[in-house]
Amino acid sequence: MPDTLLDDVAELLHRAAAEAVLPLFRRLDDADVSEKGPGDLVTVADRRAEELIGAGLRRLRPGSVVVGEEAVAQDPDLLRHLRGGGDVWLVDPVDGTANFAAGRRPFALMVALLTDGEPVAGWVLDPLAETLGVARVGEGTLLAGRPVRTADRVPSLGELRGTAMTRFLPPEARRAAEAGGRRIGELLPGQHCAGREYLDMLAGDQQFVLFWRTLPWDHVPGVLLVRGAGGVARRFDGREYHPADEGEGLLVAANEQVWAEVHEALLTS
Repeated sequence: MPDTLLDDVAELLHRAAAEAVLPLFRRLDDADVSEKGPGDLVTVADRRAEELIGAGLRRLRPGSVVVGEEAVAQDPDLLRHLRGGGDVWLVDPVDGTANFAAGRRPFALMVALLTDGEPVAGWVLDPLAETLGVARVGEGTLLAGRPVRTADRVPSLGELRGTAMTRFLPPEARRAAEAGGRRIGELLPGQHCAGREYLDMLAGDQQFVLFWRTLPWDHVPGVLLVRGAGGVARRFDGREYHPADEGEGLLVAANEQVWAEVHEALLTS
């Protein structure tokens, strides 16, 4: 029997978007939105989508564990599974909740599969743009059903285009990044949706993204996609990104050369 995992999870995300997310876009009442913490929003769509996705993933892999963003908000101890054995799903039911709650785009649905603590597959769906990226370790990355490679795109530093969420950086690092940004072709402020940033890298609309906060559900799916296309994702000190690493700061780039050039420009004072 052929392994249909990539297609099965993609179908599940499309269904969650159609049944739990899109019907509430620009139709939320005040009672449908709350705060998990200061400025950290959650909506009924987040919760409904996580329930639907989680149930579907457990059916696909009986005995697997689901670590969803909203479940972790209630029980942070769930994160221990990222270092455990077996199959573990990471779920971000609505990435870009602040956008969604405000009736803005973009937002995305994201899933990653870890086996024995190592990421092995990832999915990112922008339901409004109808754009899906999928990747499985050793099998490359597909964007809208077609293989995609970022490794061969090497613009000069002055032609690079990328995103840096500098407002989240510590003050000294923020000043260095903003000053270094003048050497880069175009430094973008960010879309408040990590999933869309990763999809835009695959599409060639930008060649790098710099993050400070690195919650695993925000980044493991997209990192898998970018790595599968030949890109790199490392901490500011050069360590490879791993979901169980609780550090901060992440530079994702289309290839080794772009990573090195952007690192020198934005992170080397």
